[in-house]
Amino acid sequence: MDLQLAGKLALVTGSTAGIGLAIAQALAREGARVIVNGRTESRVAQAARTIEGDVETLAADLSTEGGANAVIARHPHLDILVNNLGVYGPKPFEEITDADWQAIIEANFMSGVRLCRQYLPAMKTAGWGRIIFISSESAVQIPAEMIHYGVTKTMQIALARGLAETTAGTAVTVNSVLTGPTLSEGVGGFIEGLASSRGVQVAAIEREFFQGVRPSSLLKRFETPEETAAMVAFLASPLSSGTNGAAVRADGGVIRSIL
Repeated sequence: MDLQLAGKLALVTGSTAGIGLAIAQALAREGARVIVNGRTESRVAQAARTIEGDVETLAADLSTEGGANAVIARHPHLDILVNNLGVYGPKPFEEITDADWQAIIEANFMSGVRLCRQYLPAMKTAGWGRIIFISSESAVQIPAEMIHYGVTKTMQIALARGLAETTAGTAVTVNSVLTGPTLSEGVGGFIEGLASSRGVQVAAIEREFFQGVRPSSLLKRFETPEETAAMVAFLASPLSSGTNGAAVRADGGVIRSIL
């Protein structure tokens, strides 16, 4: 299927690995001109070498106002913005400090706020655009082990819906994608380390996770970054014009609610 993305300019934040990199690769394969972003030149360059197509590199920490301003100065207009940048980490609620809260909100939420403030009005003026937030099933099923992460994912969904309301009658859409447990770089490394320390196969750890931690999963395995990327590529395309303000699930069936 031709997703009609040839020549579109797309920024995928936090795209040096995992879901972000898979999204950048998928958009580039469809003919989009993709801006790969990460915090360091070396990581960005390494990621760019894995992408076939028209790719640009941009090293900037988008969890900061300065990083966002640097991106905007270089690229005042985009056709597609994928707010993928995100951090996570387990921590008991009682130990999450104000600084912890501020840091995760800046990375997971304010990074998208700052970029949307620039690019959404420009998209409306141009007459077309796509904004996609990479959220998580944790936005709906807040994990007790990292409440602050889940809260920021809920914030993304709310922001996406609110912004979509402002696009009524235009050819601009704003959506969020709820991912499920994904075999990203960090998760993969953690599981391999855990399996090694216990002297078992990685597959055993995966089975244990979906039996005890995410038993509602219908997939019964970790998703690949490419599975989420396929959904994002469609939402980024002109073919998705009927989807706006939606929280689209690519969660492997982890979320049990039907609404």
